[in-house]
Amino acid sequence: MNIKVIEKRKIFLGLAIILVFLSWVSIGVFGLRQGIDITGGTKWQVAFSEKINEEKLIQTIENIRGRRDFSITSLNDGSFLIHFPFLSESEHQSLLQDLPKQISGVQEKTFSSIGSTIGSEIRKRAFWAIFLVLVGISLYVAWAFRKVSRPIKSWKYGIVTLITLLHDISIPTGLLALLGYLKGIEIDTNFIVALLTVMGFSVHDTIVVFDRIRENLLINRGRNFSLGEIINQSIKETFGRSVSTSSTLFLVLLALLFFGPESLFYFVLTILVGTFFGTYSSIFVASPLLYVWQKKSSKVQ
Repeated sequence: MNIKVIEKRKIFLGLAIILVFLSWVSIGVFGLRQGIDITGGTKWQVAFSEKINEEKLIQTIENIRGRRDFSITSLNDGSFLIHFPFLSESEHQSLLQDLPKQISGVQEKTFSSIGSTIGSEIRKRAFWAIFLVLVGISLYVAWAFRKVSRPIKSWKYGIVTLITLLHDISIPTGLLALLGYLKGIEIDTNFIVALLTVMGFSVHDTIVVFDRIRENLLINRGRNFSLGEIINQSIKETFGRSVSTSSTLFLVLLALLFFGPESLFYFVLTILVGTFFGTYSSIFVASPLLYVWQKKSSKVQ
């Protein structure tokens, strides 16, 4: 790998800033459509033996319930996913009895309800899970490098790791916000699990590169090598391992994406996008960012 990462740091860091900015714009403009396991409510998936249009189904359910307190999404397999406020079992059974009277061939595929209190609790726990993982990983990296990090202070490794993790989870989150606007995709607990998976994979790659930088700084102490040269050499030594490990994972994820169940598609897509940019950031964002910070600190001192 002959790319001089440090020499081209402005390009790599600039690309990272643009991607994160666009992701945050997507989140801010479109928001995140939250599933019922986060907000509470009922999700009902039904199919029909004969093809019907969405407008007819909306009108029929509205007539049955006497109000339009639901939304309908058409799925690729021809079925419909209907979201209600929380439905009791008696309301569920009423729909099962009344809908076939007006539209024949009703087939219930799934029905799930979660109360608003449970949804609120899940939302809080998801937030704290991501927050604590981010902070915990950063503190661990800073602690792990505490005695062997000269001339770079150990806490800088921790902060840079935190920044790269935010980069890695911002991009798939921005993508899901855009897909939520375009295709009605909702985030649920699977999305939270996907983000945690991305962070775990990304930090592993980042630590491998940082550890090699630390080793080379110790080996070359007193020699006439610049910090940029040492970081470039460290990236070169770990590049093959990072790419081969990531490629293996990508092949598995692509197989799941195209041949796995439809219910896992966006879960797998989130992990795929996150790990791709996690691999990118561990090589082309974390190390240049560490270099820029250290050089500026040296000038101040």
